Amino acid sequence: MSTSATERLGEGDDDARPSMLAEVVAGLTRSQKELSPKYFYDARGSRLFEEITSLPEYYPTRLERTLLGRWIPSWIEAVAPVALVELGAGSANKTRILLDSMPARGSFVPVDVSEEFLHEAAEVLREEYPQLTVTPEVADLTRPLHLSAPLPRPALFAFLGSTIGNFNPAAAVRLLGHVRATMNPEDAFLLGADLRPGNGKSKEELEAAYDDALGVTASFNLNVLRVLNRELGADFDLRQFTHRAFYDVDQARIEMHLAARREQTVTIPDGGTFLVREGETIRTEISCKYDRETLEDLFSAAGLRITDWREDERGRYALVLGRKVGA
Repeated sequence: MSTSATERLGEGDDDARPSMLAEVVAGLTRSQKELSPKYFYDARGSRLFEEITSLPEYYPTRLERTLLGRWIPSWIEAVAPVALVELGAGSANKTRILLDSMPARGSFVPVDVSEEFLHEAAEVLREEYPQLTVTPEVADLTRPLHLSAPLPRPALFAFLGSTIGNFNPAAAVRLLGHVRATMNPEDAFLLGADLRPGNGKSKEELEAAYDDALGVTASFNLNVLRVLNRELGADFDLRQFTHRAFYDVDQARIEMHLAARREQTVTIPDGGTFLVREGETIRTEISCKYDRETLEDLFSAAGLRITDWREDERGRYALVLGRKVGA
């Protein structure tokens, strides 16, 4: 699942509406209707995602926290960063594991799309770490990364939660390339990656992480329609859609869809009307799963190299440390 989205999502930003409208209309006119997962993340969607990460079925967060606690102290010692830049920071819950190993007077730059949620998290961190300089950046991770203030070096760039999986390979390479363009030779890049089903993880375990028994993920999925109704004046009837999630073995990815319970017509002001047939789905998210070879290919294509790789005992999740090629 992802925490990237348009700038100021949920803030009623008139300047952002035309590009959002164009992207949504383009997605709904494709043969496989789709919506970008970045539109999940208004303040409500961000909170629902935080709830998902604490569900018993959602193993990635627990495994990532365990791996961070085990390996971050030695990695921080080796990199010696005085600044941390976290992409898709959300509530920054796992960030504390990194910050606790860094200098007290360091800098933290959380980057996220939900402005309200981001600034709430920043205020909490300022209280918990009074000597830490916290400079939140509201940004779309699909665009080049431009930080508003000079960044102390060395810096550690972190992209956790396997959010990289929400991008197809070409888009993932572009995103990693944006990170590389912001890095100095002495900087490092930390990635969390969910691994493919295999000896240590079944397809059923993976699918359950995206279709929990309490229906929190279903509410999160439907939130994208709520956002479009509010931001674009669309008239999606949330009661007429149901959540679906499945693992595509050939594509090595989870897909989340919203399936229409009945045939219906959806209207978006200035965007037109869209027929959604009974049983037809709108794809709302992909979550690619990896092995070491595929991640090495992504890193290489973006001008990065893997310098360390650690996974849990069952091979379900990995932490990856990388540097710029030639650094």
